[in-house]
Amino acid sequence: MNKKSTNFLVLFAMVFLAIQCKQDRTLHYPETRIDDVVDNYFGVEVADPYRWLEDDNSVETKGWVKAQNEVTFGYLGRIPYRQKINERLTSLWNYERYSTPWREGDYYFYFKNDGTQNQSVLYMRKGLDGESSVFLDPNKMSDEGIISLGRMSVSNDNKYMAYSISKGGSDWNEIFVKEIETGKELDDHIKWVKFSNISWKGDGFYYSRYDEPATGEELSGANEFHKVYYHRLGTSQEEDELIYYNPNHPRRNYGVGTTDDERFVILSESQSTSGNAIYVKDNTNPGSGFKKIIDGFDYTNSIIDHIEGRLLVITNHSAPRYRVVSIDPANSAPSNWREIIPENEHVLRGISLIGGKIISSYLQDAHSKAYIHNLDGSKESEIELPAPGSLGGFSGKKDDPVAFFSFASFTYPSTIFKFDVHANQYEPFFKSDVDFDPEVYETRQIFYTSKDGTRVPMFIVHKKGIELDGNNPTLLYGYGGFNASLTPGFSVSRLILLENGGVYAMANLRGGGEYGREWHEAGRQLNRQNVFDDFIAAAEFLIEDGYTSSEKLAIQGGSNGGLLVGAAMTQRPELFKVAFPAVGVLDMLRYHLFTIGWAWADDYGTSEEEVHFHNLYSYSPLHNLEQGVHYPATLITTADHDDRVVPAHSFKFAAEMQRRHEGDNPVLIRIDVDAGHGAGKPMSKIIEEQTDIWSFMFYNMGVTPAY
Repeated sequence: MNKKSTNFLVLFAMVFLAIQCKQDRTLHYPETRIDDVVDNYFGVEVADPYRWLEDDNSVETKGWVKAQNEVTFGYLGRIPYRQKINERLTSLWNYERYSTPWREGDYYFYFKNDGTQNQSVLYMRKGLDGESSVFLDPNKMSDEGIISLGRMSVSNDNKYMAYSISKGGSDWNEIFVKEIETGKELDDHIKWVKFSNISWKGDGFYYSRYDEPATGEELSGANEFHKVYYHRLGTSQEEDELIYYNPNHPRRNYGVGTTDDERFVILSESQSTSGNAIYVKDNTNPGSGFKKIIDGFDYTNSIIDHIEGRLLVITNHSAPRYRVVSIDPANSAPSNWREIIPENEHVLRGISLIGGKIISSYLQDAHSKAYIHNLDGSKESEIELPAPGSLGGFSGKKDDPVAFFSFASFTYPSTIFKFDVHANQYEPFFKSDVDFDPEVYETRQIFYTSKDGTRVPMFIVHKKGIELDGNNPTLLYGYGGFNASLTPGFSVSRLILLENGGVYAMANLRGGGEYGREWHEAGRQLNRQNVFDDFIAAAEFLIEDGYTSSEKLAIQGGSNGGLLVGAAMTQRPELFKVAFPAVGVLDMLRYHLFTIGWAWADDYGTSEEEVHFHNLYSYSPLHNLEQGVHYPATLITTADHDDRVVPAHSFKFAAEMQRRHEGDNPVLIRIDVDAGHGAGKPMSKIIEEQTDIWSFMFYNMGVTPAY
């Protein structure tokens, strides 16, 4: 055969493979019924053709879910290296992990996961050197590992632990009680608990719940009329005493806490995710009721404990980056507050009373700083942390000279440290043994300029020595809302990207809490577009500086971050190759009608007010999908038990995007079963989902991982 014939055959084979590959990627999406549903908002008619998908219990919706999953998993199953990624993730995650231990009487409690256990197990030991034993193992509570532990609280006499569990990732909790010394489970059982503390007083505890929802509305009905109850051990839930209920304000939440000595009962009242009023009851005054000591919802306040009858409070009242004040409950006007730790240039994240000292933690450019103070607030010394990273908080009692804290960063796996408060010295108590070499990687923090000139920080992580040739697979992550701060943290899953020459970028967008109240305000309600502009500018920076290109850039975010991804990909579809909107708030006109959605209005506004309707409509991802646009390859992820951001958001977005999108990029929705918004997800499901995310990303970027 001559050279010309050989070249022709090679060319023919290449063309045939290209056609075959395109055929393999051709998707036939399920038919989705379109209804003639139109709403009128202030004279603007808005179609909602997939309103029927909001009914998560209907046979038709369940059939649609099944059909979509068949298409999605059929596509994912054709990715040639998907199994290899799964094997690598399983291997990476197979290492022992511990939580920060905490002391209750003579015992220390801590969580441990042997490696790939679906749920971490709660252990106890007598003293630090005692023999460990299992106290609660959620893996034995269900065969599928879908029951997870929630809050835990030990009685003041250290005899009992009350604990909550969640099933299938739902926000609904059930409370049980266990005797610590004997391990005996008591008969106490409380249902329909949500967004609740467990706060002991005497031989019982306070908790918060809603009324039992109507059948079929458990995972989607609006959560209204939050109530506080007191449960006495040994009695049925029907006998619980109603402590607080506000019939005039159905959309307010109430949480109760008690000080360590149970002298004060603290009631927090809120109507959104930030800002709260505080009521206090002094148990040294028999018969006294709750007294409001902080009014309104403009500021966020948290009572830590009391020192000689004066409450120690963290607040952003007259301090956008927070301060610590001391309040006399009998004379609680702000003019009478005593300032203990004044506001400074960094954001105060929290304080702990340990060893007769106050330990404070701050955010400085989105990474942690920590200090030791005397009880009068005077600063004693800084705690020099191992590296720029994230402090997991201190555990210890007021009289304990020893505390524990966790620390992690992007290339620094979570490590537990034992801390001598008085000597200001710490040593590793437990180090994670992950199969990776941190010396191979580097982290940079850069500051880029957003559309309006605002300087925004971003962390960038990658292998040392990568070429800035615009060809690196890159994942850009963001959140930007609800005063939440993104800080450096270690991710096993992320190693799949990094060890294959990829770049991970995390932008600290406005709307978050990285720089205090002003930073949050700059991204909420009518300022929400700033968040999307910040994210888009981060992507443009990564491209302009040669880290990646539009053909190798993926974006990811969950919940409010899912909204972020949805808005970015509808506003600038050409900028991204892959998009991962996870459990996202994607229908901004109806989000407030489901479960706890009404509490997000402080950040978003609602379509019930004209000025907010026009703003929401301008960026709502569902309502800004256009016909004939080439959108990025998109894998929408949600779950059937998500009662935080109901899956209807993702269902409707997927249906509308499949209808309007043009081009070869796939538009898929992956709907997990027996899973919720994210908390408590079994390790097996985490590994499966992360496998599919990385497989989808690499496949659509034309990247073959080295496995």
